[in-house]
Amino acid sequence: MAKRIEVKDLDIYYDKFLAVQGVSMTIQPRSVTALIGPSGCGKSTFLRTLNRMHELVPNARVDGKIFMDDDDLYGPGVDPVNVRRQIGMVFQRPNPFPTMSIYDNVAAGLKLNNKRMRRSEMDDVVERALRSANLWEEVKDRLGKPGSGLSGGQQQRLCIARAIAVQPDVLLMDEPCSALDPISTQAIEDLMLELKEKYTIVIVTHNMQQAARVSDMTGFFNLQGVGKPGELVEIDETTKIFSTPSKKATEDYISGRFG
Repeated sequence: MAKRIEVKDLDIYYDKFLAVQGVSMTIQPRSVTALIGPSGCGKSTFLRTLNRMHELVPNARVDGKIFMDDDDLYGPGVDPVNVRRQIGMVFQRPNPFPTMSIYDNVAAGLKLNNKRMRRSEMDDVVERALRSANLWEEVKDRLGKPGSGLSGGQQQRLCIARAIAVQPDVLLMDEPCSALDPISTQAIEDLMLELKEKYTIVIVTHNMQQAARVSDMTGFFNLQGVGKPGELVEIDETTKIFSTPSKKATEDYISGRFG
């Protein structure tokens, strides 16, 4: 299921404003890649280009190439909705559908994708997704209750279950733990380490300790000044980024000299 993503010379625009420039990187399958850097440097903007959510903003566009294995995600005739089926996303704050039950939250993606299946098949998919998100044992006796009634950490795991129920190839996470307590954060981090056995995972995080704990590769984004575009300064194995980075700006950020 997991697939490699190749980004080549990517420029990201909001209308005429160049928000991020010149990003090239390879994101390996069955791994966690963390994106770090100060606020406003384009990490989340870049993340959203990977499943074409960036273009939902009026007048937003990209130049450059993004491939998933050998498929050009921005090629002529490529359906953005199909891209988003293959590349799921978990957002900063848990966002379960408030009027839906826990069961229906997980099944929502399957229904939106017009996947028709018998109730018994749907039950199996929902249970498998909740087990994969390490949530099944906590909710199996209240699947009919609203998803909004869960704790914050449980809601985030419910959103992860919803994302993986449709069996994507890649899972994007935009600061998935920033609104959670330490215990819930640890549960999500443990889950990432399990999920990378099946999926390609890319996370944006402001928590450098988290990046060091969970990621195999780390990319450092920065910007030269206010009004300037963000850029990828370097990307390397996480152990190297946090011990002997190649660029002084990376070392300054990790050591707390700015950001």
